[in-house]
Amino acid sequence: MIKLIALDLDGTLLNPDKKISAANKQAIHRAREAGVKIVLCTGRPLMGIKAYVDELDLLQAEDYSITYNGGLVQKNKTSEIISQKVLNYGQIVELYDLSKELNIPMNMLDLEFVYEPEYPQGRESLYKSLQSSSLPFVEKKIEDFQAQHAFNKVVFCIAPAVLDEAIAKIPADFYSKYSMMKSRPLLFEVMHPEVDKGNGIAALCDHLGITADEVMACGDEENDLAMLDFAGVSVAMGNAPDKIKKRASFVTKTNGEDGVAHAIETFVFT
Repeated sequence: MIKLIALDLDGTLLNPDKKISAANKQAIHRAREAGVKIVLCTGRPLMGIKAYVDELDLLQAEDYSITYNGGLVQKNKTSEIISQKVLNYGQIVELYDLSKELNIPMNMLDLEFVYEPEYPQGRESLYKSLQSSSLPFVEKKIEDFQAQHAFNKVVFCIAPAVLDEAIAKIPADFYSKYSMMKSRPLLFEVMHPEVDKGNGIAALCDHLGITADEVMACGDEENDLAMLDFAGVSVAMGNAPDKIKKRASFVTKTNGEDGVAHAIETFVFT
């Protein structure tokens, strides 16, 4: 029996127009009435998904979201933190040095701001253009942070061709020291080594007393793989790359064809 449904946003719950379709809303509403928890699971901060939380009315005392790709689990209504994994200042310095070697821009996020350190000449960050964080941008040099400052994630955001060339040059040891993944063609994210959506869901399930086989997860991108691997029912969107589809137990319709609703009808109501 499914007790929790974890939903990625872009390419999954959201259609190509970045909207939640009427069919998806109706299916989610029915699932909630049946006692199933609906949990948005995203790389964005909670502020960046507030409109969707409000639209789905996920504002009860025991409604949760998993943000920063699993690095933060919070209550939607109060922002109370259930679980959090962060990067420290020393790691930020190391990653900034890497960004300079790769000649690509870097941004850092905490719970309040997106920080803009100095970018390489002629290579501005494109992160503002994504309009997905809803956090204010602040210019601040790396050396101006306090040593105890905690960061939720780092992003490299630049044209896909430039980004792919840079990713190919990242030393292998960085992948053992950090959780690193490409979440969009122009966006590469870096987090605490224990951060992924699977670990985020696991932390929430532990808090709620829910087992993995009672979870359904829906996703479409590389940063969704860990939660698909964790969930008892793993659903890849019809628009997902083949790599994602092969790791899922079920392939639903595309995000433009109400794929989330189709998955809910298939596994919750049949």
